[in-house]
Amino acid sequence: MSDSESIKFSLQPGDRVPTPPKPRSEDDIMREWEGDLEMPLVSIVCHTYNHKEFVENALNGFLMQETTFPFEIIIHDDASIDGTQEIIKQYQERYPSIIKPIFQEANIFRIGHRPTMYSFPAANGKYIAFCEGDDYWIDRYKVQKQTAFLEDNLDTVICYTDSTPFADGAVVDMDFGGARRDLSATELQKGPAIYTLTVCFRNVLDNPPELALVRYGDKFMWSRLGKYGKGKFLAEIQPSLYRVHSGGVHSSSSAVEKNMMYFQTYTAMAAYYKRLGEDELYQYFVGKLKNKVYSSDGISQKLIKFLVPISELLRKLKRFLLNQ
Repeated sequence: MSDSESIKFSLQPGDRVPTPPKPRSEDDIMREWEGDLEMPLVSIVCHTYNHKEFVENALNGFLMQETTFPFEIIIHDDASIDGTQEIIKQYQERYPSIIKPIFQEANIFRIGHRPTMYSFPAANGKYIAFCEGDDYWIDRYKVQKQTAFLEDNLDTVICYTDSTPFADGAVVDMDFGGARRDLSATELQKGPAIYTLTVCFRNVLDNPPELALVRYGDKFMWSRLGKYGKGKFLAEIQPSLYRVHSGGVHSSSSAVEKNMMYFQTYTAMAAYYKRLGEDELYQYFVGKLKNKVYSSDGISQKLIKFLVPISELLRKLKRFLLNQ
C-alpha cells in the first residue's frame, strides 16, 4: 500500500466524492486468490431496489477489492422496475464466478418479507460484508483488513468503519450517528447505531419470524450478533460513501415516519426477546418502546394505551407472526 493510501481518508462538506474505478477482469481479480473457489471466505451481500443510477458504483466498489481469498457477491434485487436488473445481469455475464444474483419477480418487501431472508441463506462465506446498492466503498483493502481482524480476534463478531454522506456527487454536512468506537457484546445487544454499509460480520444469523415486522433491520442484526461477541471500529479503513437521496428509506423519511419505524422495530425486538425468555433485553426494548411513544409528537398519544398492557400487545404480535 502506498503512503497516500495509508493516510486516513478525509472529505469536507462540499468536496466532490471519488467513485470506484472500472473493475478489472474476473481473471485478474481471482489471480491472487488462495483456497477453494467454491468456498469463498467472504460473501458480499447487496440489496437493490430501483438503483439503476447507483448500482454500478456499488458493484465496482465490490469488484475493486484486493484479497488473498475468494469472495462472492450476493446481490438481491426486489423486483426493480427501472432497469436495475438488466445492469446486474450485464455484470454477471462478465463475472460469472463472482456475482450471484437473486431476482425477485414480485416485490417481497410489500408482503412483509425482508431481503435478508433470501440473501443471507444464499451466502456461502464465513463472513458477510454488507452494502446497499445505492452506497459504495472506495477502500480497495476494506474486506481484506476486516476479515483479517475477525480471523485474529475470535471474541469479535463484527467490525465496522466510518461513513461519509453525500448527495449529488458532493459531501453533505450530515451525521447519521454511527458508532465510531468499539462496542461490547452487551452494547451490541441493545441495537446501537452502526453504519450498515461499512460492516463485516460472522455469518451466524438466522431469520426469526419477528424480522417480518422490523423496519430498522440493521438494529435487529446488531442486537442478535451481540450474542456471539463484541464489535470493533477500524479507523484505518477509508470511510464508505452513504448516498442521501429521495429513494433512501432512512435519509428521505420524515420525523413522523422515523418515529413509527422505531416504534414498529422496538415492538418486534421486544417480542423476539420475550419469545426467547431473555427478560432483561425484553424489558430494555419495552422501555425503548415506551420512551419513543411518550417523546414523539408524531405518534398518536392513543398508542400509549397499548403500552400499559404490553404483554397483551406482544401476545397479539406473536399470533400475527404465527399466522404469517
